Amino acid sequence: MDLTDKKILIAGAGVSGIGAAQLLGRAGLSATIYDGNIDLDKESIRSKVPDNMELDFVLGEVTPELADRYDLLIMSPGIPTDKPIARVFYEKKKPVWGEIELAYHFSKGRIAAITGTNGKTTTTALVGKILEEYYPSVFVVGNIGIPYTSVALDTMEESVIAAEISSFQLETVVDFKPAVSAVLNLTPDHLDRHGTMEVYGETKLSISRNQTKDDVIILNYDDPITRDMAERTNARPVMFSRKKDLEEGILLKDETFIIRESNQDIPVCSLKEIRLLGGHNHENILAAIGICYYMGVPVEAIRRGVMSFTAVEHRIEYVDTVDGVDYYNDSKGTNPDAAIKAIQAMVKPTVLLGGGYDKKSSYEEWIESFEDKVKCLIVMGATADAIADTAARMGFSPVVHAKSFEEAMDYAREYAKPGDAVLLSPACASWGMFKNYEERGRRFKDIVHSFHSETDT
Repeated sequence: MDLTDKKILIAGAGVSGIGAAQLLGRAGLSATIYDGNIDLDKESIRSKVPDNMELDFVLGEVTPELADRYDLLIMSPGIPTDKPIARVFYEKKKPVWGEIELAYHFSKGRIAAITGTNGKTTTTALVGKILEEYYPSVFVVGNIGIPYTSVALDTMEESVIAAEISSFQLETVVDFKPAVSAVLNLTPDHLDRHGTMEVYGETKLSISRNQTKDDVIILNYDDPITRDMAERTNARPVMFSRKKDLEEGILLKDETFIIRESNQDIPVCSLKEIRLLGGHNHENILAAIGICYYMGVPVEAIRRGVMSFTAVEHRIEYVDTVDGVDYYNDSKGTNPDAAIKAIQAMVKPTVLLGGGYDKKSSYEEWIESFEDKVKCLIVMGATADAIADTAARMGFSPVVHAKSFEEAMDYAREYAKPGDAVLLSPACASWGMFKNYEERGRRFKDIVHSFHSETDT
């Protein structure tokens, strides 16, 4: 769609909405921002967009007539598509785009798009690292923390883009078409928004909606849900597996990462040569190898990228050792399945900090994974009671209730002894206590580092 002379409404004045407005302003277009807050600071918003941009505002309640005045709605991923602002546009059969779709229409180059319940950030960061080993113009964007809209106009025909895409962002894709897509895995998450696993799965698979057989989708063979996606995609499916000796695909065999194609095994590197710990990270590496190989990166460049890559921030990130206790920040473990992987990576008796926003998750499998690794569970936030009740029902103790994050850290320091580890891996989102998991992780690290000064005094 050519947006010249189109009347564009942006829903929401948060980070995503402002990012969309900035992109449109840089492109020489005007827009209107809708927000339910009638006291919105308009001048503060205007100060963040190009000076010559014509930016208007509509505030307050949504009316059906609103859609008559605009040609296109740009939605923040934080706004569900069943909200009134979206419904009035859908009912008038007016297009509704998200930030990913908007950025896609302004960007150039080829895209590797990564989604899945867990491992997206690590895999996307690794893909970016590998791509940089070979291509001169690389952008790493999306849910990883760099809005696609902020760099779309900086891309060139020769650019390659690694994009982490969430299920919320995929709800509003229309023409978005990556050269290579990937669905890493699928476990229950965000069911408060998507409702069922079937809807959640189809939303994830929509990452390949516009791909053809000339494009590739990388899928996890070891996950039965993603394995079955091979039958429902228009793209060419390529499997990766940590457990199965695939006839073709990306696999781990005899502790070596292998690309198997046309009856030929191409070794990339071995487990002894990488810096990422845990089986879940081995899966991330397999996916990244496949993504980059089909993005045209030579095997030697893939090897260099994989071997030099270290863990991303907030994902089983080693922080420090204080009084003989190792502290690990896994704030990005925002659901039970992700948190299970962090526990499995631990090699020392672990004091675990859990709890947060209630996404209606089930905690049985998470607590079952504690086995003999978790020596104490400290719970906080809206899910503290639900987690504690589940732990009691499953016979796990001790469980300690903390009224605040700071109190949880005090308890962790009290219960952890030299030779132990303290792991922040909440199995829950941060909302209600923090703005996001990054803020939670940074607070954890700040407190850990403050322990040193207390020890030194």
